[in-house]
Amino acid sequence: MAEPQFLVHSPKDNVGVVVIENLAKGTDMLGVVTEDDSTLNLKSEADIPIGHKVALVDLKEGDTIIKYGEDIGKMVGPAEKGGHVHTHNMKTKRW
Repeated sequence: MAEPQFLVHSPKDNVGVVVIENLAKGTDMLGVVTEDDSTLNLKSEADIPIGHKVALVDLKEGDTIIKYGEDIGKMVGPAEKGGHVHTHNMKTKRW
């Protein structure tokens, strides 16, 4: 298997985490779901730094973000499938 560009923790997740440096917009990415070792392919719609999240589906303002199979926050702005998800468009629900 080729080296993945992003990891997804659970099949329930709607975001993955970029695991390579300098991921450029337009990159055809390989993702691995660590819970079951399945794979998925996705095209990056933005430059995404290592450790930041990538949207696995189109996300709109108000959507719940699922990572590790758990609710980790909500969207405060949109992100298209393959788009960058971070503090500019996602916030915790705690405050």
